[in-house]
Amino acid sequence: MKRILIAGIAALISGSAFAADMPVYRKAPVAPVASWTGFYAGLNVGYGFNDPTASFVANDVASFAIIGAPPPLPTSYNINGVLGGGQIGYNWQIAPNWLIGLEADFQGSDIKGGGNSLRIGGAAIAAVSQRLDWFGTVRARAGLLATDKLLVYGTGGLAYGQLNNSAQFATIPGNGFAVNAGTVGANCPVSGITCFTGSENKLKAGYTAGGGVEYAILQNVTVKAEYLYVNLGTSSVTSIATDQNGAAAPASFTANFTDFDFHVVRLGANWRF
Repeated sequence: MKRILIAGIAALISGSAFAADMPVYRKAPVAPVASWTGFYAGLNVGYGFNDPTASFVANDVASFAIIGAPPPLPTSYNINGVLGGGQIGYNWQIAPNWLIGLEADFQGSDIKGGGNSLRIGGAAIAAVSQRLDWFGTVRARAGLLATDKLLVYGTGGLAYGQLNNSAQFATIPGNGFAVNAGTVGANCPVSGITCFTGSENKLKAGYTAGGGVEYAILQNVTVKAEYLYVNLGTSSVTSIATDQNGAAAPASFTANFTDFDFHVVRLGANWRF
């Protein structure tokens, strides 16, 4: 009995020592998936373009006399230019694959363009121009996380910007005119001079909509490609005769511009914090 007890104790001690020498296997920790929830800020650069139209209306009897018949046709032209600025926003990852957010951006702009050579009654031509000095947007975003790093989203909201419009009317070479309708008039006796001028520099508001893709290259750094359609609405400029030909008031024309709307394509980068 004593021998059996001693043998059992020896076997127990030997087994414990063997178990202590065996390697221990543990499940590898799972790398955490980065959350998109939180604030972010970044920079972007892009290009804007479109093709608006301007039409012309005479405002008084002297202007009608200058127009003659047929009335002037509208003129179409291209606007385009580079843009760049920054954005700031907040994301809510409301489910593993869905995200909503708010974003505001502000852009410096070189988007501009103009048209000319619109004949006015055989004696003058018109030149119009538009320039967007800057613009910004405040938008909602909603998107699908195709993977934990790739976001596909749509966006839309308010747009605003500083728009400069101008319209001028000048005599063509070899032509001049003088009209006095008693209460209004215009005098452009020399060819090749500007006879009517007008401009407007105004803050405009409208809307924007678009979409894009954003990819996380690091846990807190993303890059994106985005398209926006921006519409700042219609506008008009009244051009007044620089010489009223002795009448009580100068004659005038109005240039009516179609919607100042344009397409934006841009690239950007965000830092999440």
